[in-house]
Amino acid sequence: MATELEELVDFLSSPSPQVTKAAVDIVRGLTGSDDGLKSLAIYANKLLPSLSRLLNAPKEISEPAAEALVNLSQNYDLAEKMVEIGIVKTSMDILYKPDSSIGHLMVMLLVNLTQHDAGITSLLQTGDEKMQGLYVMKLVRSFCRSSSEAKEDAFEHVGSIIVNISKNKAGRELLLDPKRGLLKQMVRQFDSPNSLRRKGVYGTVRNCCFEAENELQNLLLMSEFLWPALLLPVAGNKIYSEQDTSKMPLELGSVLSIEREPVVDPDIRIQSLEAIYLISLQEAGRRAFWSVNGPRIVQVGYEDEKDPKVMEAFEQLGSLLVNSGGTEEPSST
Repeated sequence: MATELEELVDFLSSPSPQVTKAAVDIVRGLTGSDDGLKSLAIYANKLLPSLSRLLNAPKEISEPAAEALVNLSQNYDLAEKMVEIGIVKTSMDILYKPDSSIGHLMVMLLVNLTQHDAGITSLLQTGDEKMQGLYVMKLVRSFCRSSSEAKEDAFEHVGSIIVNISKNKAGRELLLDPKRGLLKQMVRQFDSPNSLRRKGVYGTVRNCCFEAENELQNLLLMSEFLWPALLLPVAGNKIYSEQDTSKMPLELGSVLSIEREPVVDPDIRIQSLEAIYLISLQEAGRRAFWSVNGPRIVQVGYEDEKDPKVMEAFEQLGSLLVNSGGTEEPSST
């Protein structure tokens, strides 16, 4: 005899829209609690495909189905099953439907699914030479083109997806491929007024710098945008002298010669310093850092810094530069 939950899951496939609507609303409610998630997980083999099919239904049904999947995808085993049944592809297809009203939920679902290796592999389309990287290219393009000033920025969380992708070596190589120019597009968003977007940019850049040993040339190809992105957050509040700015490229010197808003997020400052550190581990990277008067910026920024964890990141970089014969280590004030 079927249990109440089994019957509920069966109702998701009812030919009656009213019955389906009632069932999916109940399921969404259950996914909001740990006990509900555990109970539903028993029926995952039937539940997940049913919810996936409902993503193509009208909004009053597709929205609660999408919200239920987002909640369910926080469970590791359920997220793995979602990837197995092709929900990454389904999410991308629906996200780019012209009349989609649940795009923001599809993005959130992809954020959760790409926290797992299987989800990353699926989104990278690994194994399909003709399609490989297409999904990521579409997401980066949407992230960079959509307006962060809109009332609802459906793509603001795409930065979190790309951060997840950049934790994977194949993902970093894709982002750093100069023919695609994906990281270059991302870097240009470093001064977005949207904090979620900035976090996505800096997390991605920092992770990609782990490939500096093999991909330094490709990183430095975007130095026009890379150095301002990495150095402005850690430059402190001081207005730099003409002597200092004359040794910098125009895009850095012009900003540092006037009053500016500080970057208040310590995580961004730490990620910037860690990225510079990874680049500076390479001799050619240190030369590039010197060429923009980077050591002076780091020295001034350290003098202004108050956050202990950010100061540690400054000191790690300073120690590297000293030990490699680069510059004087920043002194505490």
